[in-house]
Amino acid sequence: MKYGNLNYLYLLPVILLLILGYVLVFRRKAKDLNVFANIELLQKAGLSINWKRQWLKATLIIVGVLFLIFTLIEPKWGYHWEAVEKKGIDIVIAIDTSRSMLADDVKPNRLEMAKREVEDLLNVLEGDRVGLVAFAGSAFTYCPLTSDYGAFRLFLNDLNTNIIPLGGTAIAAAIRKSISTFEVNSKNHKAVILITDGENHEDDPMKAAMQAKEQGIVIYTVGVGKKDGSYIRIKDESGNDTLLKDRQGQVIKSRLDEITLNKIALETDGLYTPAYGTQWGLEKIYKDSIAKIEESTYKTQRVKRYINRFQFSLFVAVVLIALESFLMDRKKVNIHRKGAEDAKEMQSA
Repeated sequence: MKYGNLNYLYLLPVILLLILGYVLVFRRKAKDLNVFANIELLQKAGLSINWKRQWLKATLIIVGVLFLIFTLIEPKWGYHWEAVEKKGIDIVIAIDTSRSMLADDVKPNRLEMAKREVEDLLNVLEGDRVGLVAFAGSAFTYCPLTSDYGAFRLFLNDLNTNIIPLGGTAIAAAIRKSISTFEVNSKNHKAVILITDGENHEDDPMKAAMQAKEQGIVIYTVGVGKKDGSYIRIKDESGNDTLLKDRQGQVIKSRLDEITLNKIALETDGLYTPAYGTQWGLEKIYKDSIAKIEESTYKTQRVKRYINRFQFSLFVAVVLIALESFLMDRKKVNIHRKGAEDAKEMQSA
C-alpha cells in the first residue's frame, strides 16, 4: 500500500484530544445531573442518560474522524502502467560572474538582477530542461541539464562573483562550456541564453559562436547594464564600500558592449535584447523565440501509477458520523405506560 501525503498523520493527536474531551464532558454532565436531582427522580421524569448509548455515539465520532485522517493521507493500492513522454527544449543559461557584474547601474547590481530574472523565467518554462554555466576569466558547468527546477534554483541562488577566482570575462569560454553541457548525441533543440555586460577580455567569441552554429545551437544574448557604463563598487578589507581600480590605480568603469553581443546572436540566428534598468527580455526571448521551436521528446518511460482509494475511507467516515446523529443519548421512556403505573400506585395507596 502507498500513501499520497503522510504529512496529515500529525492530526492523529486529535483522536486523543477527542477521547479526553468526551471523558471530561461526560463526567461534568453526570455531576451536573446529580446536583439537579437524584437518579431515581431523573429516571421517573424520563431525563436519565443512557451512558452506554452516549459512549457509542462518542465512539462513532472518534472512529469517523480517524477514517477522515486516513482519507487525507490518500491510501493507494493497485496500479497500472502508463507511458509518460516528456517534451521540451534544452536550455543552458550562462551567467557572467565577473566583478563587473557588481556595477549598480541596475539595482541592486547586475548579477543580482540577472538572478532574479532567471528565477522569473523558470516560472514560464514548460517541461524544458535547463542548465547553468558560470563564467568570469574561465567557465564551468555549475548545474547540469535538469527538469528539476527546485534543484536548479539552489545553484542559481548560490551564484556569486567569488566562485571563479580568475578575473576577467571570457565570453568565448562561456559559449564553449555551454556547448559541452549539452548531451553529445542528443537530437533535442538546443538554446543558450548568455547574460553578460559584454566586456570580453579573452579569445574571440565569434569563433565559439560559429562552433555553436555548426552544432545547431542558437544563442540568445542579454546585455546587462547601461551603454555609458557604471563604476564597480566592492568591499575593501575594512568592509567599507570602495570603487574597483586596476593595477595602475585607475578607477574601472564597466561599459556594455552591445556590438559583440549582437554579432554573437546574429551568427547563430538568435536574438539580442538589452537589459536597461527594469527592461529585461528573458521572458520575451522564451515566448517569442525559444518556445516556438519545435519541441522534441527527450525522455519516454513507463511509470507505475498507483490507484487512489481514499473514497472507501471517506465513505466509512461519512456513514459513522451520520449514524451518530440518529442515536439518542437519553433512555427511552413510555410516557403513557409510566402515567398508568403512577395512577395504579395512587389507587392502591
